[in-house]
Amino acid sequence: PNVMIKVPATAAGVPVIEELLANGVNVNVTLIFSLERYDEVLGAWKRGLTRARDAGLAAPHSVGSFFVSRVDTEVDKRLDAIDTPEALALRGKTAVAQAQVAYDNFRRFVAADAPAPWQRPLWASTSTKNPDYPELLYVESLMGPDTVNTLPLPTLEALDENGEVARTVDADIDAARGMLSQVAAVGVDMDDVATVLERQGVAAFADAHEKLLSTLGPKLKA
Repeated sequence: PNVMIKVPATAAGVPVIEELLANGVNVNVTLIFSLERYDEVLGAWKRGLTRARDAGLAAPHSVGSFFVSRVDTEVDKRLDAIDTPEALALRGKTAVAQAQVAYDNFRRFVAADAPAPWQRPLWASTSTKNPDYPELLYVESLMGPDTVNTLPLPTLEALDENGEVARTVDADIDAARGMLSQVAAVGVDMDDVATVLERQGVAAFADAHEKLLSTLGPKLKA
């Protein structure tokens, strides 16, 4: 069926991802905020897909949704608090760098005899939250093969009107890795950034679920 079950990439969610894929269920792995967790997700995808094939099931499809602009929002807040010239010069650069490194990790992973169909990286939250940043910052910087980008309508319209389409996602991986090193060097703890964003994301999902139940409950009883 043309549907993917959304599962958060939490520590508890990673084994669930493997089990769903092993049972032939298409999965959208969501709320990925760190390279370390993304490595865990890729491992779960490969194990689940291999188990599905070994069981004679049709190969399930999957995407790994790496959230982008939220990373800059949280990191920029910390850079502002550090308030040194070196830190302030890094504002608005972490999210793209991390996503580009994630893409490089994905390409290396699938090159090492990963089964098809590959779990493609999906760039989520790609509208800019900071009005000082270019509207297409998270779109034009992350273009490349085997990727998906979920664009809100205003961003899609801006891309159609003014965007440039070119392969950019792996144009300079060394620079992307260097940028992450600089962010760490000025004192930003990316593990803590990921923890905070994951907690916020899960809470937002839980709130949305409760609101859905409260809306549907009375109608189901009617």
